[in-house]
Amino acid sequence: MRRFVFPTLMFIALILSSCQTQDVLYPLELGSDTVYVEIADSPAERQRGLMYRETLEPDRGMLFIFESSRMLSFWMRNTYVDLSIAYIADDGTIIDILDMYALDETSVPSSAPARFALELNQGAFDRLGVFEGDRIDLSGIPGTD
Repeated sequence: MRRFVFPTLMFIALILSSCQTQDVLYPLELGSDTVYVEIADSPAERQRGLMYRETLEPDRGMLFIFESSRMLSFWMRNTYVDLSIAYIADDGTIIDILDMYALDETSVPSSAPARFALELNQGAFDRLGVFEGDRIDLSGIPGTD
């Protein structure tokens, strides 16, 4: 019986480690509301983004964090939800808010160097009363300082 305990525990550990864990969500104040964002701060996470999602909750999004400001460009390959993207400068100022459409592989570039990009459901920025030129406080988000 004992000889089966260790292999059984190892098998259970392997199964549990292969299970997809829920991403950590960080609160982000936008207008008078709060949205909860996943962070994409590694090349692999930024490349995957919101791909393969069939839905996105109204109060959810993804914040892409880059090491430094640069011209950014996103597309919607394998992304099934219409999104709006805000390109954001180092100081949290929104440079652009642009709409992107499901499965459209046309590049959507920033008009100036940006360090962050925030994707929400299409129209969410308007609904929240957030516009180009507004400043977002990113200080509670890891990796934004």
